[in-house]
Amino acid sequence: MVESLEDHKATDIVVIDLKGKSDIADFMVIATGQSGRQVSTMADTLAIVVKDHGVIGAVPEGRGQADWVLLDATDVIVHLFRPEVREFYNLEKMWNAELPDAPDTATA
Repeated sequence: MVESLEDHKATDIVVIDLKGKSDIADFMVIATGQSGRQVSTMADTLAIVVKDHGVIGAVPEGRGQADWVLLDATDVIVHLFRPEVREFYNLEKMWNAELPDAPDTATA
């Protein structure tokens, strides 16, 4: 899944281990797309990827506006956001996830 997101230029990809924290899934993946079209394309592609791996019924939800699209792939829940929507809901904070380090722009 992460490789597919990287291939589609998703940013700020975070994988949260939910084992022992929740019964809804073992992992949560959160990623950002820069536009609704990108978010929708990532969701459609992920639905194909998980189907190819034997997960039945993983249909992206929220593709209408594609501000926030959710894909329930049984043991993995994927949240795809546009940047401002991700910042607003801040799921990482809710799940106490460690965020990836921001690039060092001072040396760039």
